[in-house]
Amino acid sequence: MHLKPLSDLPHAVAAGMHTVFSDIDDTLTTDGQLTPPAYAALGDLRRAGLRVILITGRPAGWCDHIARMWPVDAVIGENGAFYYWHDHAARKLKCRHLLDETARAANCAGLAAVRETILREVPGCAVASDQFCRLYDLAIDFCEDVPPLPQSAVERIVALMEAAGMSAKVSSIHINGWFGQYDKLSMAHLLMRERYGIELAQLREHCMFVGDSPNDAPMFAYLPHAVGVANVAAFATRMNALPAYITPSRGGAGFAELARALISARA
Repeated sequence: MHLKPLSDLPHAVAAGMHTVFSDIDDTLTTDGQLTPPAYAALGDLRRAGLRVILITGRPAGWCDHIARMWPVDAVIGENGAFYYWHDHAARKLKCRHLLDETARAANCAGLAAVRETILREVPGCAVASDQFCRLYDLAIDFCEDVPPLPQSAVERIVALMEAAGMSAKVSSIHINGWFGQYDKLSMAHLLMRERYGIELAQLREHCMFVGDSPNDAPMFAYLPHAVGVANVAAFATRMNALPAYITPSRGGAGFAELARALISARA
């Protein structure tokens, strides 16, 4: 599949965007760090009148902070298990969960069993350092805080999760596994309907997703003007859907390039 350069994004299409969905790791961040230009781009997009919604595999504990502190409208976390937003009028953080506490507790034993199997059968991997603040999923680290594992090890981890009846997605740093059929896209539909009265299916031309890795494929496939930051090219042969456009730069610098293009078109 051919990735068109961001410069090929038609001016009219860019000017017509009203919502930007974005991944976080290796899309907003660069080498694990949120850079000042990328963070500033979030605020710039909102000041220009665009809705900004982050969609991440990161845990509930992170999303609580992000929804409170970052210049975003909402954040979808743990690959679509919930969304958080800060109600500024009520001065209160709010959250929409797919499962209640009872259902989440019932999944804990299954997650623990799969964790032990993976750690035993795949040498070199580790439970992600942010696991302690997750509510829904198991995150296995294959290159964030451990030496990078080969692709065969990543595939083995995915296979073990799926054999246990879990959904499994590969990000640029973790393999996330959970019980249920939700994903980033299904929660994006729900959030837009419940929070904004918008049917995403009817306004796909006016919503954009920015991402970088295989777990972003559902969003890339669904939104016709999706954009990948330059490092998405490293996963091109391992994804069943790619974005329409690619930025010149990787990570946060690429996100900032996209933000400037959208803001310029609106101006």
